[in-house]
Amino acid sequence: MTEPPPTTVGPTEGTPIILPTRGYGLVKLGAADSGGALSAFELVLEPGEGPGAHVHSREHELWYVLDGEFRFLLGDALIHQPTGGLAFGPRGTPHTFQNVGTTRGRLLVITGPAGLEDFFLEYDRRASGPYDAQALVAASQAGGLDFAGPPLRSR
Repeated sequence: MTEPPPTTVGPTEGTPIILPTRGYGLVKLGAADSGGALSAFELVLEPGEGPGAHVHSREHELWYVLDGEFRFLLGDALIHQPTGGLAFGPRGTPHTFQNVGTTRGRLLVITGPAGLEDFFLEYDRRASGPYDAQALVAASQAGGLDFAGPPLRSR
């Protein structure tokens, strides 16, 4: 495999995506950009929002809180992280997160190896609204995710 060329992405650049929660984001870097090494996303979530608990079969996932306050469920551990905080979920670890602040929160999400963008792009392509259960099932299959429980706000 040949090494990827150096890449830069501006503050507002990337492929826009909608999320299966009240939120949106940008695919900042994907498999084609990184030679399959990693993917990077900027996600913006409304207060109280976050995905259902899930497991990645292919990639590790790292979250860096750009703005706001989030809590992360990593296995059995519930961790709070404010702006500047970081959390890491190894592949195979059930996890989820929630914006627990009172304003929109932003996360930088990095996964390795690359490929999680397939989930986001498939959901974005199929979704008929902010939450579309059928699109979520198809996207989960494309992205190698298994949803294992409710969002944190439901707990």
